[in-house]
Amino acid sequence: MKVLKGVVEDISQVFGDQVLIEEGAGFTVIRVICPQVSLLMRRLKEIHGFNYLANLTAVDYRDRFELVYHVYAVPENRGLVVKTSVSREEPVVPSVVSVWPAADWQEREVFDLLGISFEGHSNLRRILLPEGFEGHPLRKDFPAER
Repeated sequence: MKVLKGVVEDISQVFGDQVLIEEGAGFTVIRVICPQVSLLMRRLKEIHGFNYLANLTAVDYRDRFELVYHVYAVPENRGLVVKTSVSREEPVVPSVVSVWPAADWQEREVFDLLGISFEGHSNLRRILLPEGFEGHPLRKDFPAER
């Protein structure tokens, strides 16, 4: 997208082969390696004015989890999708709560339903299910009989 050209060029220059930029479906998608997600988000907010985290969710692809962040620079009407993947064996992602406090409940929801931990989140606990609930019901390996 022409309006995001400067953002894409900067992110590509700063993060190099740690990001992959894709265009499609009306959005620019930045795929970033997991350890860099918080640094990328901070740069998007502080340098490029992406002041709104609209959504954070995750997808279970059986061999990995993919986290999907929708961020916007509201005054300029610009949006991006940021994606990162994490292994099922060690599902830990850097928290972005320090960048966007609104990520607090969204990270807790992803933790609650998929069991992905957010490193640096100060209050990571269940938000929808009871504290004693065992498992994470949006995982593909969660038993349907429960």
